[in-house]
Amino acid sequence: MDIRRAVDIFNDKENYAVKLDGKPVWIEQVDEANGMATVQLGSRPTNTHTVSVDRLHEEGH
Repeated sequence: MDIRRAVDIFNDKENYAVKLDGKPVWIEQVDEANGMATVQLGSRPTNTHTVSVDRLHEEGH
C-alpha cells in the first residue's frame, strides 16, 4: 500500500479490509513523513504495531 492510500483509509469514515501479513488490522495512525503506520491487530486496543505502509495490503486490491 502506498502512503497516500493509507492516509485516505485512515481519514475515511468507511471500513476497509486492510491486512498485515494476512491478518486483519485497523489503521490507528499514519506517519506520512516516514511512511509508517500504527495498526491495531485483532480486537485488543493494546495490540498495536508500527510498520511500514508497504507491508499493508487492502483486500481486493
